[in-house]
Amino acid sequence: MSTKSILLVESNAADDDLALRALRASRVAGDVVIVHDGVEALEYLFGTGAYAGRDLHTMPACLLLELKLPGLDGFEVLRQVRADPRTRLIPIVIVTSSCESQDIRAAYRLGANSYICKPADFSLFADAMQQVGYYWLAMNEAPQ
Repeated sequence: MSTKSILLVESNAADDDLALRALRASRVAGDVVIVHDGVEALEYLFGTGAYAGRDLHTMPACLLLELKLPGLDGFEVLRQVRADPRTRLIPIVIVTSSCESQDIRAAYRLGANSYICKPADFSLFADAMQQVGYYWLAMNEAPQ
Protein backbone atom coordinates (compact mmCIF):
# COMPACT_ATOMS: atom_id res chain seq x y z
CA MET A 1 0.00 0.00 0.00
CA SER A 2 1.16 3.51 -0.79
CA THR A 3 1.91 6.06 1.92
CA LYS A 4 0.62 8.86 -0.30
CA SER A 5 -2.55 10.57 0.81
CA ILE A 6 -5.57 12.17 -0.82
CA LEU A 7 -7.47 15.21 0.40
CA LEU A 8 -11.13 14.76 -0.48
CA VAL A 9 -13.18 17.96 -0.33
CA GLU A 10 -16.81 16.91 -0.50
CA SER A 11 -19.90 18.36 1.20
CA ASN A 12 -22.23 15.46 0.35
CA ALA A 13 -21.87 12.72 2.99
CA ALA A 14 -23.14 9.97 0.66
CA ASP A 15 -20.61 10.94 -2.03
CA ASP A 16 -17.70 11.19 0.37
CA ASP A 17 -18.55 7.77 1.82
CA LEU A 18 -18.75 6.21 -1.64
CA ALA A 19 -15.52 7.88 -2.77
CA LEU A 20 -13.75 6.73 0.39
CA ARG A 21 -14.88 3.12 -0.08
CA ALA A 22 -13.84 3.14 -3.74
CA LEU A 23 -10.43 4.66 -2.99
CA ARG A 24 -9.79 2.10 -0.25
CA ALA A 25 -10.84 -0.71 -2.60
CA SER A 26 -8.28 0.50 -5.15
CA ARG A 27 -5.55 -0.27 -2.58
CA VAL A 28 -3.39 2.65 -3.71
CA ALA A 29 -4.54 5.39 -1.35
CA GLY A 30 -2.75 5.51 1.97
CA ASP A 31 -4.69 8.02 4.01
CA VAL A 32 -7.79 9.77 2.75
CA VAL A 33 -8.49 12.97 4.62
CA ILE A 34 -12.05 14.19 4.19
CA VAL A 35 -13.09 17.80 4.70
CA HIS A 36 -16.57 19.13 4.05
CA ASP A 37 -16.16 22.72 2.88
CA GLY A 38 -13.72 25.11 1.29
CA VAL A 39 -12.65 26.79 4.51
CA GLU A 40 -11.79 23.45 6.11
CA ALA A 41 -9.85 22.44 2.98
CA LEU A 42 -7.69 25.56 3.16
CA GLU A 43 -7.21 25.17 6.91
CA TYR A 44 -5.95 21.64 6.34
CA LEU A 45 -3.61 22.60 3.50
CA PHE A 46 -2.16 25.65 5.25
CA GLY A 47 -2.17 24.29 8.81
CA THR A 48 -4.54 26.83 10.31
CA GLY A 49 -7.75 26.70 12.36
CA ALA A 50 -8.62 23.15 13.39
CA TYR A 51 -5.43 21.96 11.66
CA ALA A 52 -3.01 24.38 13.33
CA GLY A 53 0.22 22.57 14.01
CA ARG A 54 -0.25 20.01 11.22
CA ASP A 55 3.06 18.99 9.61
CA LEU A 56 3.10 21.09 6.45
CA HIS A 57 5.95 19.04 5.00
CA THR A 58 3.38 16.30 4.41
CA MET A 59 1.04 17.42 1.67
CA PRO A 60 -1.57 15.28 -0.07
CA ALA A 61 -0.46 13.66 -3.31
CA CYS A 62 -3.79 14.66 -4.83
CA LEU A 63 -6.76 16.89 -4.04
CA LEU A 64 -10.23 15.72 -5.09
CA LEU A 65 -12.36 18.84 -5.11
CA GLU A 66 -16.11 19.38 -5.41
CA LEU A 67 -16.99 22.80 -6.85
CA LYS A 68 -20.37 23.22 -5.15
CA LEU A 69 -19.34 23.68 -1.53
CA PRO A 70 -21.06 25.65 1.23
CA GLY A 71 -19.42 28.97 2.03
CA LEU A 72 -16.15 29.08 0.13
CA ASP A 73 -16.72 27.28 -3.18
CA GLY A 74 -14.35 24.98 -5.03
CA PHE A 75 -13.30 27.68 -7.50
CA GLU A 76 -12.00 29.85 -4.67
CA VAL A 77 -10.22 26.87 -3.08
CA LEU A 78 -8.60 26.16 -6.45
CA ARG A 79 -7.61 29.83 -6.83
CA GLN A 80 -5.98 29.98 -3.39
CA VAL A 81 -4.21 26.62 -3.69
CA ARG A 82 -2.68 27.61 -7.03
CA ALA A 83 -1.65 31.04 -5.70
CA ASP A 84 0.49 29.65 -2.88
CA PRO A 85 3.95 28.20 -3.63
CA ARG A 86 3.52 25.55 -0.89
CA THR A 87 0.49 24.02 -2.61
CA ARG A 88 0.78 25.17 -6.22
CA LEU A 89 1.97 21.81 -7.57
CA ILE A 90 -0.54 19.53 -5.83
CA PRO A 91 -2.58 17.79 -8.55
CA ILE A 92 -6.20 18.90 -8.31
CA VAL A 93 -8.97 16.77 -9.75
CA ILE A 94 -12.38 18.38 -9.87
CA VAL A 95 -15.03 15.76 -9.05
CA THR A 96 -18.39 17.45 -9.28
CA SER A 97 -21.99 17.10 -10.34
CA SER A 98 -21.67 20.16 -12.59
CA CYS A 99 -21.06 19.28 -16.21
CA GLU A 100 -21.60 22.89 -17.33
CA SER A 101 -19.08 23.94 -19.99
CA GLN A 102 -18.44 27.29 -18.24
CA ASP A 103 -17.53 25.46 -15.01
CA ILE A 104 -15.19 23.12 -16.88
CA ARG A 105 -13.45 26.03 -18.65
CA ALA A 106 -13.19 28.05 -15.43
CA ALA A 107 -11.70 25.12 -13.51
CA TYR A 108 -9.03 24.51 -16.14
CA ARG A 109 -8.27 28.25 -16.38
CA LEU A 110 -7.69 28.28 -12.62
CA GLY A 111 -5.28 25.35 -12.83
CA ALA A 112 -7.25 22.13 -12.39
CA ASN A 113 -5.39 19.06 -13.63
CA SER A 114 -8.51 17.07 -14.43
CA TYR A 115 -12.29 17.46 -14.41
CA ILE A 116 -14.71 14.61 -13.76
CA CYS A 117 -18.49 14.92 -13.89
CA LYS A 118 -19.81 12.60 -11.19
CA PRO A 119 -21.61 9.67 -12.79
CA ALA A 120 -25.08 9.18 -11.29
CA ASP A 121 -24.66 5.40 -11.31
CA PHE A 122 -23.08 4.01 -8.12
CA SER A 123 -20.80 1.50 -9.85
CA LEU A 124 -19.59 4.04 -12.44
CA PHE A 125 -18.79 6.55 -9.70
CA ALA A 126 -16.91 3.91 -7.69
CA ASP A 127 -14.99 2.86 -10.80
CA ALA A 128 -14.10 6.49 -11.58
CA MET A 129 -12.77 7.02 -8.04
CA GLN A 130 -10.67 3.85 -8.22
CA GLN A 131 -9.18 4.97 -11.53
CA VAL A 132 -8.47 8.45 -10.19
CA GLY A 133 -6.72 6.99 -7.15
CA TYR A 134 -4.70 4.59 -9.24
CA TYR A 135 -3.62 7.19 -11.76
CA TRP A 136 -2.71 10.05 -9.41
CA LEU A 137 -1.15 7.92 -6.67
CA ALA A 138 0.39 4.95 -8.46
CA MET A 139 1.06 6.04 -12.05
CA ASN A 140 1.66 9.80 -11.92
CA GLU A 141 5.16 11.08 -11.14
CA ALA A 142 4.88 14.24 -9.08
CA PRO A 143 7.66 16.79 -8.65
CA GLN A 144 9.69 16.39 -5.47
